[in-house]
This record gives sequence, structure tokens and C-alpha cells, in this order.
Amino acid sequence: MKRQLTAFAASALLAVPMLAVHAAGHGDHGPRAMADILDASGESIGEAQLIQGPTGTVIRLELRGLPAGPKAIHIHGTGTCEDHDHGFQASGGHLNPDGKQHGLLNPEGPDAGDLPNFYVHEDGYAWAEFFTPMASLDGAVGARILDDDGAALVIHENPDDHETQPIGGAGARIACGVIEAAH
Repeated sequence: MKRQLTAFAASALLAVPMLAVHAAGHGDHGPRAMADILDASGESIGEAQLIQGPTGTVIRLELRGLPAGPKAIHIHGTGTCEDHDHGFQASGGHLNPDGKQHGLLNPEGPDAGDLPNFYVHEDGYAWAEFFTPMASLDGAVGARILDDDGAALVIHENPDDHETQPIGGAGARIACGVIEAAH
């Protein structure tokens, strides 16, 4: 019985940030942004929408044309994806103004760019929605995504183990999207 109550309490606490974002969905939203996601050949394969709420940011992702299987996605600290033919290295490391270690499971982390993994179906289609309380578009909550040098969403070929430095064993960068304010 005690274990059931603990599990219920934990799931209730995890639901609070999403309820706050959902409640904000029925009124005025905070800042919004978009990212056109490019593959390694520089072709658009989908998009991400970012919606800032009162306790963080929701990221909605819809993609077509990626290899099947679990993938890591991170917010990187420089808003460029111009070097698709060189593995999107120009987007730099994770958004990490506080110098934290990588990993949602790391006791010395996570950094502001860490996000959960998502899954790409056999036909190359993926839809996912993430919430991060560690970053916001204007910096009102956590790290500022839309700062002077921007930011990018970067997708890796493998899932993130959420502990290993520096990127959780996620492997090569296979897709990237510059995050830009929506007008």
C-alpha cells in the first residue's frame, strides 16, 4: 500500500508542470518558436514547435524520413545547422549556461539542453511531445533558448543513456533545426 501511494504521489507531481502548460493552452501563451528540421543532406524532414508556458517549454516534434528506432534529441547552444554536410557540429554543445553535467539521470546534471528520447517508426515517421522545466524561449524559466547566438534542436542516431558524458552515447548528429521566434 505504501509503495502504491508513493507511486501515485510521484505521478501526481510529474503531472503538475503539464497541467500548468495545459491550463495556459486555454488562454494566452507565452513566446512561441519553430524549427525546420533538416537531415544530413540539408533537406527538410519536419518541424518542431516550441511553446513557452508558465513553468517551462513544450516542444512538439513531427518528422518523416529518419532511420527507425529510438533517438536522442537535445537543445544545442548555437542556432545554426548550416554545416549539414559536416554533421551539424557548428551548433556546438548543449544549451548549458550553468555548466552542469549531461544527463537526466546524472546527479550532477542535467544540463538545460537535455531532453527525453523519442521513437521513429519503421516508416520513418515520428511524433513526440516533450516538456522541459530547464529552459524557456525568453529565459523566464531556466536557460534562455532565444539568446544572442540562438539555439538548435539536434537529433542523434542513437538513444541517450542520460548519464554518459558528454552526450549519453547518442552517437552522430543526423538532423538539426534552428529555433526561431514565431511571428
